[in-house]
Amino acid sequence: MFPEMRRIVTGHNDEGRSVVVIDGPPPRTIGGEAGGLFEIWNTDGGPVDSTDSADRADQTVVLSPVAGGTKFRYFAIGPTPEGVSRQELEPVVAEIFENMGAAHERVDTSRDPAMHKTKTIDYIVLLSGDVTLLLDDDEVKLKPFDVVVQRGTNHAWLVNGTEPALFIAVLMDAEVVE
Repeated sequence: MFPEMRRIVTGHNDEGRSVVVIDGPPPRTIGGEAGGLFEIWNTDGGPVDSTDSADRADQTVVLSPVAGGTKFRYFAIGPTPEGVSRQELEPVVAEIFENMGAAHERVDTSRDPAMHKTKTIDYIVLLSGDVTLLLDDDEVKLKPFDVVVQRGTNHAWLVNGTEPALFIAVLMDAEVVE
C-alpha cells in the first residue's frame, strides 16, 4: 500500500569523514502497512554520541520515548472495518496499545477506544490519507501535509474512507501539566 520506507543514516568512518552508515527500511516495526509503528531513530535521554555505530531504531518498539528521550517514526493507521461495533473494537484496540507498551496511556476512552494521552510533545505530519483528529471536546479534519503539534492531550486518529493513513512524527518526552 505504501512505498517502501527508507532510512538514510549518516555517520563517520575511521578517519572521521562523513559516510552513509545505514541505507534501508526501518529495522523494527509493530503492525504492518494497514497500521503500525515504523521506527526511524530514537534517543535515550543521555548525551548524543554522533560517532557511535548503534542503530538507535533497532530496539523494542513502544509508543512513547524514555525519560528525556525522543522517537522519530512513521505510523500508519487503517480504517475501521465496516460493521465493526465499538464493543468489538474495544478489546482489539486495547491489545494494540498493550503491544506498544502503552495500555496505561488510555486514560479516557469514553469518546473513542483509540483515545490516548502520552507525556510527550509531538510534531506530526499527515503524509497520506483522510483523517480526523479527535480530542476530548473538539475534532478537526486533516488533509495530507497538515501539521499537528500534539501537546500531551487525550486524542485519537480516525481514518475516514477505505485507505489507511500514513504519518511521520517526532515524539519528545515532556512533563505534561495535568
